[in-house]
Order: sequence, then structure tokens, then C-alpha cells
Amino acid sequence: MAILKEFEDMCDTPLGKLKQVAEAMTVEMHAGLASEGGSTLGMLISSVDNLPTGNEHGLFYALDLGGTKFRLSRVQLGRKKRRVLEQESTEVSIPPHMMVGTSIGLCDFIAEKLAMFVATEGDGDFHISPSRQRELGISFSYPMTQTSGTPIRWTNPSVSTDGAINQDLVGQLTQSMKRRGVDMRVAALVNDTIRTLAGERYLNNDVVAAVTLGTGTNAAYVERASAISKWRGVLPKSGEMVINMEWGNFRSVHLPLTEYDHALDVESLNVGEQSFGKIISGKYMGDIVRKVLLKMAEEADFFGDTVPSKLRVPFTFRTHEMSALHHDNSPDLTLVGSILKDILGISNTSQETRRAVVEVCITVAERGARLSAAGILGILKKIGRDTVKEGVKQKTVIAIDGGVFKHYSEFSKCLENTLKELLGEEFTDTVVIEHAIDGPRIGAALLAASRSLYHGMKCETGVVVSNPVSSGNIFLLLSVCVALYFFTRR
Repeated sequence: MAILKEFEDMCDTPLGKLKQVAEAMTVEMHAGLASEGGSTLGMLISSVDNLPTGNEHGLFYALDLGGTKFRLSRVQLGRKKRRVLEQESTEVSIPPHMMVGTSIGLCDFIAEKLAMFVATEGDGDFHISPSRQRELGISFSYPMTQTSGTPIRWTNPSVSTDGAINQDLVGQLTQSMKRRGVDMRVAALVNDTIRTLAGERYLNNDVVAAVTLGTGTNAAYVERASAISKWRGVLPKSGEMVINMEWGNFRSVHLPLTEYDHALDVESLNVGEQSFGKIISGKYMGDIVRKVLLKMAEEADFFGDTVPSKLRVPFTFRTHEMSALHHDNSPDLTLVGSILKDILGISNTSQETRRAVVEVCITVAERGARLSAAGILGILKKIGRDTVKEGVKQKTVIAIDGGVFKHYSEFSKCLENTLKELLGEEFTDTVVIEHAIDGPRIGAALLAASRSLYHGMKCETGVVVSNPVSSGNIFLLLSVCVALYFFTRR
């Protein structure tokens, strides 16, 4: 119990500390926007300067790639604002040998499945003009340079496709689609968090940021383009740009790190990275619980005279089981006893032992949830949504996706309550956390729609009346206008 009490003290997150974390997040955001490599945050400039408005219409495809599977989707958008007429998707498992093969082989496999999916288009209410090329939005669950779709690094240890790093995946996939006879243009390439932001913004114009809280974690938000000091070139006409924060790598002296966190970091594949992510994401929280229980077993014979062997195996205890223990409301914690026996091989536990195990889970979950709320406050401070402006009625929505937020209800409730504490009662109705349900499914397709070559180029019958205006056509048009001007002056 002394070990447990010490751990609880080290994980303590009073409001004062959380506000320090939020301030540190804001400072890192400013630094990341000022220069490349100037912050622990990635603060990657995406190619998204126009989020969906709700006026998009037509048929669009999406490829959501991440982990050991990918999802292919198509969406038929109606002409009425924010109306999805039809949507359909299929999930495909990536064969194990392709997870460690070449990126060309993976792209060929995706193109093959995409061709099969397109072939079933006529089975539903999906239709596209014969003169129109299909357009695809890609969601990629890894950091990347947005101009070419070049992965910066793989953040999923199960994926190590040879040749993918520093390769133009869009170009490779385009060539693969041509070889498979798929006439489709890649219109948008984003990561999964930006995909969520786009999908939720389509459904609700008050959405300003999206957060992923699942196996991994990240955040993206809408920034003023003029605030991006490291920007090179002409600012977008919209005056805005979506920023991919890569906030899992956030570091600060104010983070309540423990000996167990340091041990986990040393044993990880990415030592010194993802400091924030290793505290709040589903991949790691369960293993922190395991490490605490292991110390209790080794130093205090918590589970008897011998240390359960499974407690020594990294990632044996997952956040999924941690959530189940946390949610056990039975008087004698029956489920806790069953999970300890089935997962860790620990039998005949007393009620006091089970309750102590639950306390470890609660401590880890509450620390993660409260720090997540502090991170969100940091975003709100950066974009000026943390103060009430007199005479301005402004609603701010943060969309959150991911299995931890969706399935770990005690975690999500703690996050929302903590954000309310940090902001104060005056923000109860103006700042809202929403679970992103539909947005992630259609976000990539919606971004393809917002960046379509045919956007705004249709007559009422839905037939394309002209090709997209090229830079050459614009130059020719301006030349004619200048000539006419001087002719009329003469």
C-alpha cells in the first residue's frame, strides 16, 4: 500500500499543475509554428486550407490506411447542405508478408482491392457522370510531409514496409491504380486526426479541433495562416490552415512522470519520443499498470510468495483489461478477480487485493484523462477560445475519436469534467466535447470533395459543363482582357 500511495502522489494532477501543462503546450505550439524543429511538437503544416463547408456534392472515395488493415469507402453527397445520401465501406486485412514487404507491393494490393470495390458501385444508389474522373481521399495514420505524402517515420511497430520512408506514396499508388485499370485521382492526403476534423466540421461548423485518443494519440486544429511564421510562400486565400500537431511527442518538466514511465520509455522502440503519448494513449496505459503491480509483487509479495510470471511480460496487460477492471461495480469485484486469473494467471485474490489493483487502474486513467484535458486547454489558449469575449456568442466544439475515448467511459467522463474545471462555469455551454462518430468514416472522402477538380463546375442536371480552369487558361483570359482594354481605349 505504501508503493500504491507513492505512485498516486507522483501521478497527482491538481488544477495548478494542469494549467502549467496547458501553458507549456501553448508555448510549444508557438515555437513549432515559428520554425521547423523548434518545438517538441511536430506542428506540421497540412495541405488543408479549406475544410468541407457542407455544400459539396457528388460521389467520392476514401482510403483509410493504418495498422494492419485499411478501409475503403464511398460517399454520395447530396445538393442539400450537409447531406450524405449514401455511404458504403469495406475493411481489408493486410497480409503479414506485405507488412514488411515493399511499398510498391502494398500499393499494388490496395489498388487491386480498390478496383474490386469500384466494380460494385452499381449495386447501390451510387452514380457518377461518365465525363467525370473518380476522386479519392487518403487518410494515413502516420506523420508525413503533406506536399508529397512522404512518411516521416512509422509509429506502429507492426508496420515496417521497406522503401516506404521517403517515398512518394501518392505517386506509387497512382501508378498502381493505373496498372489495375482504376481511373481515379488522389485529391486529398491527410492523417487520421485531420480526417476526423474534416468530417466533423462538415457536420458541425463549430468544430475547431480534433483529438485522437486510441491506441495512439494526436491533435489537429484550424490555425490562422498569418500566425505560421515558418510559412514560406503565398498565404492561402482562406486565411486558414489545418495544423497536424503530432502532440504525442510533447514534453514538459510539468508532466507528472514516474519511475514506471521512465522504465517504459527505456524499454520502448522509440526511446525519448512520445512522452505525452506514453502517458495518455491506449497502447501504454495498461503496461504502466502492469509495471506498478510487478513492483508490488516483487517488493511486497502482493500476490503471494512468488511473482506471477506473466507480470514480467511487457504489454501482457492491456488498456482494454484496465478499463474492464475500472468499470467493475460488483460488491466483491468479481470481474476483477476473473481478469487477474485469466490474463495474469493470478488466482485466489482477496477483495482488498482486487480493490488495490483497481486503484492502480484509476490512478493511471485519471492522470491520462486530466492531462488530455490540459492539452486541449493548451489548444484553446493558442486560438483564443479560452476567454469569454463580451458581446460575442461563440461555440467551440472539440471532436474526439479513438477507442480509449469511445470505450473507456470513466476516462472520457474524467476528461470532460476536468476541462470544465479548468475553464470555469462560464464555459459550460460554449466549449463542448463531442464524440466523433460519423466524421472519421467520411472525412477523407469529404476532403476529396472539398478539393475536387469539379467543385462548383456542374449545372443542375449534374453534368460537367466545363473543365477545371488551368493556369494557362487564366493567363490567356487575362491577356485577352488586357488587349480588349487597350483596344477600347484607342
